Amino acid sequence: MANGERTPAVSVIIATYNMGHYLGDAIASVLAQTMDDLDVHVVDDGSTDGTRNLVKQFSSDPRMHYYWQENAGQTRAKNRGIQSSRGSLVAFCDADDMWKADKLERQCPLFDRAETVGVVYSRTAKLLESGAEVEAADTIPKPSGKVTAELFKYNFVPFGTAMVRRRCLDQLGAFDERYRMGIDWELWLSLSTAYEFEFLDAVTYVYRIWSGQMSTNWRGRYEHCFRIMEDFLSKHPQAIPAEVTHEAWAHSFVERARARSLLSGEHSNAIMDVATALRYKPSYVPAWKLLGRICMTAAGIRPTGSPELL
Repeated sequence: MANGERTPAVSVIIATYNMGHYLGDAIASVLAQTMDDLDVHVVDDGSTDGTRNLVKQFSSDPRMHYYWQENAGQTRAKNRGIQSSRGSLVAFCDADDMWKADKLERQCPLFDRAETVGVVYSRTAKLLESGAEVEAADTIPKPSGKVTAELFKYNFVPFGTAMVRRRCLDQLGAFDERYRMGIDWELWLSLSTAYEFEFLDAVTYVYRIWSGQMSTNWRGRYEHCFRIMEDFLSKHPQAIPAEVTHEAWAHSFVERARARSLLSGEHSNAIMDVATALRYKPSYVPAWKLLGRICMTAAGIRPTGSPELL
């Protein structure tokens, strides 16, 4: 696992914390790529579950590199992996997920379309506890080209599918260590101001669903979301048309309202969030629909439709 002189085409970053039960599958899926001009950088963020011994099982492969650090969070762990690697392209895999075998073979050629392509991404599938694999349902468009405006409204880039040209990271920086959540979205927004994105319409990444998976910290998620939006607009005030900015704020407040009402029963606060969304965009239909459903729920009337839609 010692650093060598070889410079691969792709460096793969796997940040992990107490994911030894699944990490072996993640590493094996990367090493089994049909395009093998790669190396793997596993950054252990202070695990206490035997991760170090698990990684030793792969130590005979010269493409493997392992680093241990005191627990400092995923942002710093991912950055250490980037800083320690040398590939001209950088890719990511979460420690409990897996790559499809032909991921690199299919995605790497898209960087050859133009030097302005900075990020290539694709679709995902979910691996259920039953062992069934199903393609992730997603109605959000997946654009290519200059995507800043669309990306400011929705983070449509699944993290583990993304590959990044290293030059982009050298020029604009890697993950912002001020943030603990939403770090991928913050990075994609930054890169989108100077580079194009390319979408591969194929599944290259498998997201594992498992019992005990970290629960969604929706409060922290939206706190970081709003901070990232404010920070981006302060740095790039002319990057996004005003009408897009208004819709993005409306969307974010509606989604927080949905979480507040559905997950915590905070119907009054949820209604306040919907009101804020409508101040940004009075004609925003999802806000009006959600307002009615929240009022019905607060009155003890069960809305029809899927519960996750409230």
